[in-house]
Amino acid sequence: MSLGPDDLVLCSGTLPRGTSFAERLSAASAAGFDGISLWGRDYQAARDEGLSDADMRAMLDSYGLAVGELDPAWWWLPGAGDVHIPRDMDTLDVFRFREAEIFSIADALRPRSLNAVDVFGGTWDTEAAAEAFAGLCARAAEHGLLVHIEWLSWSKIPDLSTAVEVVQVAGARNGGVNVDAWHFVRSGTDLMQLREVPGELVTAVQLDDGPAEAEENLMHAALHDRDLPGDGEFDLVGIVTTLDEIGAAAPIGVEVFSDDLHDLGPAAAARQAATRTREVLEEAR
Repeated sequence: MSLGPDDLVLCSGTLPRGTSFAERLSAASAAGFDGISLWGRDYQAARDEGLSDADMRAMLDSYGLAVGELDPAWWWLPGAGDVHIPRDMDTLDVFRFREAEIFSIADALRPRSLNAVDVFGGTWDTEAAAEAFAGLCARAAEHGLLVHIEWLSWSKIPDLSTAVEVVQVAGARNGGVNVDAWHFVRSGTDLMQLREVPGELVTAVQLDDGPAEAEENLMHAALHDRDLPGDGEFDLVGIVTTLDEIGAAAPIGVEVFSDDLHDLGPAAAARQAATRTREVLEEAR
């Protein structure tokens, strides 16, 4: 299935952690999503439940869903792959999934893209980051993947301009950026900056919302306190309108890490996420 700007993708973080693969697909389908995103831990949980790769592919097909993206690629920057995080300290259950494991999941479930982030920082500069990104993109291309950088406001790739510079210097045909509304606002990025980005470089979009005033602990807020699209004070209509103006063709992901939303359960969380997002898109388009 080919996903485009009129398609909605239910991001993994919008549903409670521990949601089974079957529940994830059922919730996404019932709410009218066209795809889902997966973290390595979601795939491994499905395998631990006894599902084979063929089972998962068949279930995706039966619900008419595609895998929009795999999340996250954390090892790609200089020095990052040398970091070892013990399992008992890996609260998000991310760091046991390295490149080989993620590419194996990609081969099994045929996702559209891979989300790349800077987690550990380092002494590298933009040129070194671009070289590393080009290498990641080349390896990902062998598995049919686009790759997008999601900038994190507390990282060494903290904003849209830095992410775009890395992508442009890398020059990979399958490389781009992920415009996540939460990081867009919290990094101080504005619509004029977004308007200057070539639309083909925007290869992922994630909508969410929040208060105009930044939270005291950004990392905690990003993982626990986001609002549904339209329930906060972000200019989501402006972001969507600008993405359309520059010709961005990425599907619309909905990524709302919210303890309150998760308390509602997978079906209700997916339903509310879809409803609120469609309301924003209708206003923007």
